[in-house]
Amino acid sequence: MNLSFMRNRSGGGCLMGRKLRHGILACTAATTVVLGAGIPAYADGPTATSPSVGQVTNPGTEPGPNDQLPETDADVVHSAPPAEPEETDLVEDPTPDPLPETDNAGGANGGVYCGPGTTSVYVPRTRGARYHYGVGPSNTNYNGTSRTARTTFTSEVTGEVGVSVSAGLKTSVNFLVAKSEVQWNVGFSVKMTAKVGNQISVDTPAHRSTHGKYGVYRLKTTGVSYLMYSNCKTSAQKMITSYIPIRVGWYIWED
Repeated sequence: MNLSFMRNRSGGGCLMGRKLRHGILACTAATTVVLGAGIPAYADGPTATSPSVGQVTNPGTEPGPNDQLPETDADVVHSAPPAEPEETDLVEDPTPDPLPETDNAGGANGGVYCGPGTTSVYVPRTRGARYHYGVGPSNTNYNGTSRTARTTFTSEVTGEVGVSVSAGLKTSVNFLVAKSEVQWNVGFSVKMTAKVGNQISVDTPAHRSTHGKYGVYRLKTTGVSYLMYSNCKTSAQKMITSYIPIRVGWYIWED
């Protein structure tokens, strides 16, 4: 087999002492081999089982930029980097405020009774696109030859990704995830771990760049959060946006 020169660039550089998002120091390695024909991308190593696209996409909604996930471990090659959430008030794994010690029900409500004390409530409303949360830096290989090349990325960092939630959630994250699982029959997780040693191989066309980022796909959901008092009156309802881990995997794009 003839091997040809490829240029390997790691996004942000693979420098010792670089502080990453999860407090882990590492980078992603890449290797390349020039081939005569293209082969679909595949993933090796431990990867979380992926639910089908039909399970996690709302009927009648437009899929988001990261929503085109396959039903197997093979990953689609995208034409752009992973999109970032639009919300600016997201918090990682927030802790809700303690419930008030006194019931702020505001008086009688026609004799209606919903139980002693104050209860926190979360009601799922919508589910949307999937977004990729990277663990460690992205990696790039440029194919400077005139033939298709096989590029292999290997993750060299382990990191944990949890739930991101917009401001105002009255319940725990665990409760939000449990309610969302029941609502849509989807296998969510409160946290998922992207582990070191996972590999993926993909074809890089001549004079093109392939980029790879390892991490966790999260599903965007919305729901309503509020407090319910003993007389069944409620606090003001707050619309909550959350990003819930659903699978571990690579995001690959090409330019």
